[in-house]
Amino acid sequence: MLLFIALPILSVLLQSVHTPHEAVLITSESCGPFGCSENTTIDHDATRKLKSTEPMGRFVGLNIYFDRAHLAVDQVSDAWRTTDNFSTFFGEISDLPFYRAMGFTLTYTFTVTPLLIILGLMIALSVNSLHRHLKGLVIFFSLLPMIVTPLIGSLILFWMFDSRGILGSFLQWLAQDPDLSLKASTLHTWIMLIIYGVWHGAPFAFVVFYAGLQTLPQDQIESAQIDGASRWEQVRFVVIPHLMPLVTFVALIQLMDNFRVFEPIVGFNAEAHATSLSWIIFNDLGGETRQLSAAATTSVMTILGVAILLSPVLLRAWRDFKEKK
Repeated sequence: MLLFIALPILSVLLQSVHTPHEAVLITSESCGPFGCSENTTIDHDATRKLKSTEPMGRFVGLNIYFDRAHLAVDQVSDAWRTTDNFSTFFGEISDLPFYRAMGFTLTYTFTVTPLLIILGLMIALSVNSLHRHLKGLVIFFSLLPMIVTPLIGSLILFWMFDSRGILGSFLQWLAQDPDLSLKASTLHTWIMLIIYGVWHGAPFAFVVFYAGLQTLPQDQIESAQIDGASRWEQVRFVVIPHLMPLVTFVALIQLMDNFRVFEPIVGFNAEAHATSLSWIIFNDLGGETRQLSAAATTSVMTILGVAILLSPVLLRAWRDFKEKK
């Protein structure tokens, strides 16, 4: 825990409050027959000495957290003073990189997580009611989205939703619009990413719930049937209470995974319409000039966001544990 979790988090936290040293410049004047000119060069020896004495870089405190690429405190305060209604205010701050990524990340997380839990439970109930000779085959096909690598799975759906793909061509025919492109609209792009998230995450919920159904006491189901409970009432008052600890477990895992959504954005090539906190980290670390401090700052804020999301579920699990104890 200390070696692979605590120390990396501490390292990222320290990097987020430091920025790389600026190069030490030397200005010299050279004169010739046509006049004098100033030349500016980098003092490599002084720059290397500065980096060796302060390897973490120059300490800047929380300045990176408050700059335009992150919390954008100055821009948000200016927008708050100059706008007279909330819709205009949210419209202005939604153009800022961090808030645009946070908007999609939260929408994706709070939409995909409950949908995949519901879909996984429905699949588990359906498979559990099948004949035993059919269960193996159905379970195999139900697990395929989870077996496929996330990047490959997102590419498959990306091709299917393309205007030349199966789903894209069908939607064009359905809308009677040959120029319809789901990838050209922000709303359609978000819907595609959410569909992928549910499709990829539902098999995990299905496996957990199906295993939980195997431990369901049959005498409770039989008692409910004798009392005249319908199928829905059996699920609501017997099955779901029995599976609630597993629902909490699935919610914890999926909240963490969905808040770190990254592969679908790359697979769908959707960064023009949807970015996430993880994508910002990837973007800061890419290119010729790696912005390590900016990436570390976004990483710290992502960790804090996950902790905030998980706190209600963890508190509920702790209360249930204390009540049973």
